[in-house]
Amino acid sequence: MPYILNNKNLEIHIDSPLENYNFSRFDWTGKIVKIMFKKTLMTSIENNDSQDEHCIGKGFYNEFGINSALGFDDTHKGGWFHKIGIGLLKKEDSTYLFSKKYAIKPAKFEVITEPDKIVFICKSEDINGYSYLLKKEIELHNNSFIIKYYLENTGEKDIITNEYVHNFTAINKDSIGSNYVLKFPFQLKPELFGETVNPEQKVEIGLNEIKFNGSPKNQFFFSNLSGSENVNAAWELTNLKSNIKISETASFQTNQVNLWGWEHVISPELFVNIFIKPGQSTEWSRIYNFYNVN
Repeated sequence: MPYILNNKNLEIHIDSPLENYNFSRFDWTGKIVKIMFKKTLMTSIENNDSQDEHCIGKGFYNEFGINSALGFDDTHKGGWFHKIGIGLLKKEDSTYLFSKKYAIKPAKFEVITEPDKIVFICKSEDINGYSYLLKKEIELHNNSFIIKYYLENTGEKDIITNEYVHNFTAINKDSIGSNYVLKFPFQLKPELFGETVNPEQKVEIGLNEIKFNGSPKNQFFFSNLSGSENVNAAWELTNLKSNIKISETASFQTNQVNLWGWEHVISPELFVNIFIKPGQSTEWSRIYNFYNVN
């Protein structure tokens, strides 16, 4: 059974670390699987056609090191490396792929529940000079919630990685299309995007907003929406049919903002860069607000 945080406005369902999703990509701590705002569903799933729901993303799942997991390059084939928030993964070839299914040795997890807050603690083994302590708090407020992260380097080598939340969003199960407007607090620079996948040309890039001239039947993806410039990490998505808006505002500036989506889901992603020397720690946070709009 999931943990549930709720009040008159919000209801948040969070799976325990060893429950349901068990794949080797997304962080197992604080798996937000469903969000309801005033009884309206705000979240979706990665793939409607998946045969195994426990291997795909849903709700608001986060990931550390999408391009290179911690210690992967220092690990010989057949050895084990870290995937922060999950445990140890077994290295089988020379290239790390986030979508690959790896053998897993789960980390040690602890969960502390409070009336309006849930705390997840993940303690890793020490492998190849790398180890860490991750603490994540999900705290409920009136019409918002905040995710607070604490990551401590308990090993002998530097931790260099990044983290983002794959916000699998759809408001009231409405297909992605003309009812949605996605805004950013910075200028979009298509000529500087790292990658553009827009096969049906249904995604329209404006000065600081993205609209849709139809419902995309194929996946779309855009990377580095700010052109790798450091910008305030935030976005807001409005559904004009339901008159509901959701926003994310992070505590950091970012030089990587990506956008992925499909017919049934849209996912803006704010990346935080992480560099921690041995014996040191870092903290960051993300606030999600939900509104009714006129």
